[in-house]
Amino acid sequence: MDIRMTAPGSRTSARKRLVVLTGAGISAESGLSTFRGADGLWENERIEDVATIGAWRRDPERVHHFYNMRRDAARLALPNAGHIALSMLESQFNVFVITQNVDNLHEKAGSTHILHLHGELSKARCSEPPYCRLDIGDRALSVSDTCKDGHPIRPDIVWFGEAVPLMDDALLLVSQADILVIIGTSLNVYPAASLIHEVPTGTPIFYIDPDPNIAYLPQNVNLIRETAAIGTPILTQVLLKEYV
Repeated sequence: MDIRMTAPGSRTSARKRLVVLTGAGISAESGLSTFRGADGLWENERIEDVATIGAWRRDPERVHHFYNMRRDAARLALPNAGHIALSMLESQFNVFVITQNVDNLHEKAGSTHILHLHGELSKARCSEPPYCRLDIGDRALSVSDTCKDGHPIRPDIVWFGEAVPLMDDALLLVSQADILVIIGTSLNVYPAASLIHEVPTGTPIFYIDPDPNIAYLPQNVNLIRETAAIGTPILTQVLLKEYV
């Protein structure tokens, strides 16, 4: 573990706003695959075949099958110590989770303020304007499923090459952070990776990852070179000691 403490300063008496950005690494420890393996595949599929608007137009049945499998895996997955530690911090901090993950493990762990930057497996949306959204829970989707206007419905996932509708909300949260925590993300996927640079000057930043991407990191980043399930409980003790 490599952790360098940033002095908390004179604001420690107030209840801190803790903003957390989580990535695939925290879900991987609950048995869910990261979106891109070392071989460039995701659940043995090319990204271009299951996670782009072009893939949807070419073969919606294949796309539905892929996300049905992921939805079923998420249904069975349980939150790990990383998710649980974040939920427990709500007793002492105003915690806001921005997650790049599309599963509901943060919800299962008990976190209450969660922004799903890249969509949710438990949601679907119409493939044509006005893009109404549907709560489908764990239900499988097929090409025969349509919205009330008769349009096909697709997974409510932000695919590669698409705009990120909640990015402005995420930017606002980060801009108001007293502390920023980044867990289990490579910081290679944009625009989410840019959030680390949007915190107020002097804001302490903690980055938990066994192999952190240290390129272009701000100087005030405290590295915890551990997995989410190990590193987040460690961070919890640091935050409770230094910032409450």
